[in-house]
Amino acid sequence: MRGVIPRFRGAWIFRAVLGRVRRAQRRIRRRVAVVDFGDLAATLPITRDFGSERGSPIDRWYIDNFLAAHSGDIRGKVLEVGERRYTELFGGEAVRQSDILHVQEGRGATIVGDLATGRGIPVEAFDAIVLTQTLQFIYDVRGAIGVLQRALAPGGVLLITVPGISQLSRYDADRWGEFWRFTAQSLERLLAERFGAANVAVRAYGNVKVTVAMLGGLAQEDLADGDLEAIDPDYELILTARAVRQ
Repeated sequence: MRGVIPRFRGAWIFRAVLGRVRRAQRRIRRRVAVVDFGDLAATLPITRDFGSERGSPIDRWYIDNFLAAHSGDIRGKVLEVGERRYTELFGGEAVRQSDILHVQEGRGATIVGDLATGRGIPVEAFDAIVLTQTLQFIYDVRGAIGVLQRALAPGGVLLITVPGISQLSRYDADRWGEFWRFTAQSLERLLAERFGAANVAVRAYGNVKVTVAMLGGLAQEDLADGDLEAIDPDYELILTARAVRQ
């Protein structure tokens, strides 16, 4: 009997404390306002194509504005990955030669090469490289940044964007893998290792509303005026960087 009484007393104390905790939790929940999640209440996104079905992808607003602000860098011999959309849009007559890089032949590529290894990519050849939403698909990030730095001619500029908070691109993940998400601090350090800290400028864009909207598959057209301009440093939806080779 001596062993039974302490165990019973301990169980009683545990149940009493647990009851107090649960009552406190219920009181806290009653004080918290109920949030109406609306169309985002489902556990599945509204679209899975980054909002393209509904309009313009949210992250492209930041990419377009970043490249427009640095359109003067897109000149001479320019390399862009996958297409020459931004070379044509922002380079214009300042572009003397436009090359498209792809890891596979076809797809309009003028250069077939591997950013991770440097295979097929010329050295000190370009005045500008436009690399949007690509680095996350390369496992050897440091190797890729080294290849990009070597591919630039002295004085050449790398204009790069990467995702911070984002869903996976399933199409790309199934074909060549998707490995990384970045912060402003990680991107700045990675670029500074090859370009030097004084030659690198990184910015982060986003806020909680646009981040939730993008994760839910909404588009720019679903947002109100001013939503995209609001910047909250704790919600890094997308990161941009300008790096100059000395």
